[in-house]
Amino acid sequence: MYLIVTIDTEEDNWGEYNLSEYSLSNIDKIPYLQKLLDKFDVKPTYLITYPVATNERSVAILKKIMDEGKCEIGAHCHPWNTPPFEEEKIKKNTMLNNLPPDLQYRKIKMLRDKIKENFGTNPLSFRAGRWGFNKEIAKNLYNLGFKIDTSVTPFTDWSNYHYGPDFSDIYPEPFRFSYDNFPEKSLNGDMIEIPVTIGFLKNNFKIYHELLKIFRTKIFKMARIVRILKILNFFNLVWLSPEIYSAKDMINLLKLVKKKEYKLINMTFHSSSLKEGLNQFVKNKKDEEEFYSRIREFLSFTKEDGITSITISECLNPSYKIFD
Repeated sequence: MYLIVTIDTEEDNWGEYNLSEYSLSNIDKIPYLQKLLDKFDVKPTYLITYPVATNERSVAILKKIMDEGKCEIGAHCHPWNTPPFEEEKIKKNTMLNNLPPDLQYRKIKMLRDKIKENFGTNPLSFRAGRWGFNKEIAKNLYNLGFKIDTSVTPFTDWSNYHYGPDFSDIYPEPFRFSYDNFPEKSLNGDMIEIPVTIGFLKNNFKIYHELLKIFRTKIFKMARIVRILKILNFFNLVWLSPEIYSAKDMINLLKLVKKKEYKLINMTFHSSSLKEGLNQFVKNKKDEEEFYSRIREFLSFTKEDGITSITISECLNPSYKIFD
């Protein structure tokens, strides 16, 4: 099994969509994070937004790590701060999947070109901001030379969240797909999807997946039992993310997917969580310390368990046999 760590490397301004410029103070925390990751031989993939890709100090910090061979630089498109700005400034349009395909293409191309210009590398990996991915974006990625997407959050439905995508029928395993037929799997597909590792702390994912789908229907959304089940944490759906879950929960999820013989896991978080007070996950100094502690505890376990860290594009290497 291999460990991938994907970091949404972005501006400080959580949830701000109409600013003329964006602050990037969290990027100053990346060298500290990188030292922590180095300790556990982890090579992260920094998926960077347009403000990060065009800021001289941010580029200098990240490029140094990249040039040392310690990370990969990928793309993370926030449509609200990636030119060209032609769409109406409404929340629906913060989901890249809601924009016209041609505008999607030009925004992704602008971000790709800036990464290539300032980092000297052609990014192969991509994540849509707010998980807003669809088959039109997949086609655009293919046409722009990307090989890997990591926008899918298994067992989750964003359709009631500004008309986002529905990933509720996708499981947390990597798969190949044809750029014009996402999310259907294809053994000879042109693209690769590396979903975030999300799963139930139950042995049978299928049963709890089907139960969750039932409870998400319109009939049950208004029922009191849903709220009760949520309180009881009946479904135990866990993300491999130190922003939301404890190290214990993440380790238990890892153990389950390892039993299922998954070939890799994908841990994720936002760079804005590296510094207190910038988002809803890390509100104060105590939260910040606990956030780093969860990362440290989880990575200590993976290292002791013999799990090797790779960057996301290294899954393309046939020697790793991810897709055999």
